[in-house]
Amino acid sequence: MAEPGARWRPIVRFWPRSLQGQMLLAIALALMVAQGLSAALMWRMQHERHFAGLVNYAAFSLLGRSPRAQFGPVPPPGGEAPEISLRMPRPLHVQEEAHEPQMAGDRRRPEVEEALRQVLEAQGVDASRIFVAERDPARDPVITAWLAEPRVRMARPAGAPRPRLIIAAIGRADGTWLTARLLAPRTERAMLTTLVLQTVFIYLVLVSAVALIVRRIARPLRALTAQVEGFARSRKDAGQLAPEGPDDIRRLIVAHNAMERRVGALLDEKDVMLGAIGHDLKTPLAALRVRIEAVEDDTERGRMASTIEDINRSLDDILSLARVGRPSDPLEQTELSALVADVVGEYEDMGDDVTLGEATRIVMPLRATWLRRALRNLVSNALRYGTRARVTLLREGDEAVLTVDDDGTGIPEQEIARMLEPFTRLEASRNSATGGAGLGLTLARAIADQHGGSLHLANRQEGGETRGLTATLRLPLS
Repeated sequence: MAEPGARWRPIVRFWPRSLQGQMLLAIALALMVAQGLSAALMWRMQHERHFAGLVNYAAFSLLGRSPRAQFGPVPPPGGEAPEISLRMPRPLHVQEEAHEPQMAGDRRRPEVEEALRQVLEAQGVDASRIFVAERDPARDPVITAWLAEPRVRMARPAGAPRPRLIIAAIGRADGTWLTARLLAPRTERAMLTTLVLQTVFIYLVLVSAVALIVRRIARPLRALTAQVEGFARSRKDAGQLAPEGPDDIRRLIVAHNAMERRVGALLDEKDVMLGAIGHDLKTPLAALRVRIEAVEDDTERGRMASTIEDINRSLDDILSLARVGRPSDPLEQTELSALVADVVGEYEDMGDDVTLGEATRIVMPLRATWLRRALRNLVSNALRYGTRARVTLLREGDEAVLTVDDDGTGIPEQEIARMLEPFTRLEASRNSATGGAGLGLTLARAIADQHGGSLHLANRQEGGETRGLTATLRLPLS
């Protein structure tokens, strides 16, 4: 069974995503439908006009030589006579023939025959035998020689299509046929050309005007989008966006500028406040670290020193988490595989069970100090909860994929998303022996976001059982 919506995917794929493209395409489609309906109505009106004119002119020609001619010409019941481009001499126009004028290759017109029969019978003429057809003028034996005359050829414009020959005949009681010949221009091509030129002109005028209006609206929207995206990536004030476009767009830009200034001011105040807190707390902690050296009990002195170190590490994590959203160092081209190998080597030198698996050479723009911090946090968590860590680095499409596997008990599925939140630990106590302050994964995720990437946690299943946790860090290559 086909997937729901699968048949619409090709259309959605080519549907423009920009506001300007969608509006122009919608207007073009609407104009196409309107022009199609207009062309159909005009074609029908022209066809009915030609049909009525053909019937009237054929009836007038035939009645002009019939025994009812003493009653005068027959007024047309509707429509006009066809536009005659080449007027034939009277002897060629209406003739008496001994046999029915039908020839091989003629295209009968039964609808004209029926309408002509009604007109003639309304005038009291017996129209039981009637013949109407279209014929190639070059095949008609009566007017072939006349069409070849120089004056007739010169009367036709150069390049003009060959006119149509209409044969209308009525059978008489004595067995003869009264035949009328009519040369009429081919109006279909001229009408089609007119409709095409009209459509092209309307498209050029209307679509161009709409394109200018939509462009005036879309240009400030694109600039505003770029401004918001830049601010979301760096959280730095890149300068105010100049209001432009219609009044509604201008008001939106002004409101965004005010919001951006407010958010920037709040972030600056936060940085100043956290910097002051870090300085004001670390100074007395350093003094306290000196004072505990006077404690004679080694065990108590060790506990106090460990507590101070825990506080310092927590302060470092909190300050790092606050600064990661507004990094001051620029992106630099770095060989990620070398950075990963260096971090793994640090743990190996300390005797930890950390191994480097497949590592593809990848050079990409990143902030090496921050990414090193994120990888250390992931490896430390793997060692703390799984006793060993396996690190791999692969390239998948336009992303670098860094994975850290452990062999621990994993995380309950309902708790995985919560583990990325600040100050969250599976073990409820704040004992440093069972884990840190709950900021390691949060900081790693923030560093991934800083680089435009993402961090995902997933339990590794083997044989239907959880065999460990996999942390996957994805970073865009550009």
